[in-house]
Amino acid sequence: MVDLSINFGGIKAPNPFWLASAPPTNSGYQIMKAFEAGWGGAVWKTLGVPVVNVSSRYGSVNYRNTRMMGFNNIELITDRPLADNLREIEEVKKYFPDHAVIASLMVESRAEWEQIIKDVENAGADGIELNFGCPHGMCERGMGSAVGQEPEVLKTIVEWVKEAAQIPVITKLSPNISHITDPGLAAVQGGTDSISLINTIKSIVGIDLDSYAPYPIVDGKGTNGGYCGPAVKPIAMHMLKDLAQHPEIGKVPLSGIGGIETWRDVVEFILLGATSVQVCTAVMHYGFGIVREMEAGLRQFMEEKGYNTIYDFAGKALPNVTEWKHLNLKHKVVAEINPDKCVGCELCYISCDDGAHQAIALSDDPTNRIPNIIEENCVGCNLCSLVCPVEDCITMVKKDDGSEHITWNERTLNDDVPTTFDDDRAGGKGHFVPKPSDALKK
Repeated sequence: MVDLSINFGGIKAPNPFWLASAPPTNSGYQIMKAFEAGWGGAVWKTLGVPVVNVSSRYGSVNYRNTRMMGFNNIELITDRPLADNLREIEEVKKYFPDHAVIASLMVESRAEWEQIIKDVENAGADGIELNFGCPHGMCERGMGSAVGQEPEVLKTIVEWVKEAAQIPVITKLSPNISHITDPGLAAVQGGTDSISLINTIKSIVGIDLDSYAPYPIVDGKGTNGGYCGPAVKPIAMHMLKDLAQHPEIGKVPLSGIGGIETWRDVVEFILLGATSVQVCTAVMHYGFGIVREMEAGLRQFMEEKGYNTIYDFAGKALPNVTEWKHLNLKHKVVAEINPDKCVGCELCYISCDDGAHQAIALSDDPTNRIPNIIEENCVGCNLCSLVCPVEDCITMVKKDDGSEHITWNERTLNDDVPTTFDDDRAGGKGHFVPKPSDALKK
């Protein structure tokens, strides 16, 4: 039987679906409503000395028919009194004692850290999340990503918190850094119980063409904000992978954040090593009810694969994530078009001829709009299958028999790589390319 309950670095929850510290966790009302809907945990909107926020606060990137593909946020930490938040944390825990309530914290001095830790512990919080990722507003005051970008400072504050805290500590990392493993390792060395990532990405999502101010516009001006939503998921998964594969960092539990919207997203983050996931933008877009689809899909996946807990498949994709130099250069796939499914849009031809390797041809018969694959030209780049609007119309078919396997690394060790500009060992040597004049209209 599928059991979705987790123990994340000492924080127990009925399932791995948590709300990230953000507007959806601004109040006890919202968090209790979320728990009623099926969420297993929530990270309270960051507590600290209350701020004064601006109006407006959000911007987005829309792509064709998709609203909020990317989301931009210049809202800061809580603007509500600490006493109100503490009272509501206590009330939420009375109604939902088995759900995870984590207090996100952001203060400056050691004395402030020690005091606010006592406050949230007395209110009944199950854990603490250190907000070292906020890329706007708070970093200008020496907090948020200003700490996340300085591993030594991060390590020191984690040590302060661990000395003072009686409950588990999660360190939330900023993606606005060259190597995510640097702050990740600092957090582990500081004694953190677990890590969450990613926080939002420093960004400008657009410029108003009348006022020339970046969105969201505040009285004719704008600023960089934190970018999140489906568009950041690939970046989040890459950084999660980097931490999970690190020999020291990978030993602590990891909470995955960034663009999670469906049950499949949840599964993918778990496969890369996360044992809890945090969601923000999808809830702001669709509401708390999306957790029902997430839970149903995760359960079905686990039942079909024979997994009893998420720990049975957590990190299972990591051995398959390697460096380019270790990929098999002898593996060969070629595109294949199913004529019964082809609608004759010719987008595959256009994309291949203009943007790839000229491996698709059109028929000379004007009544036949089904393109042809020029197999000897096809390098198996996948572009045609990705742009095709019909599911499974274009598939990539394996052509090698699996008997040969050699990597760039092996060829380098064997002194068998191109070393001159016209080296015969180059991969594109002799590949057919039309004459430049063939591009001219006849």
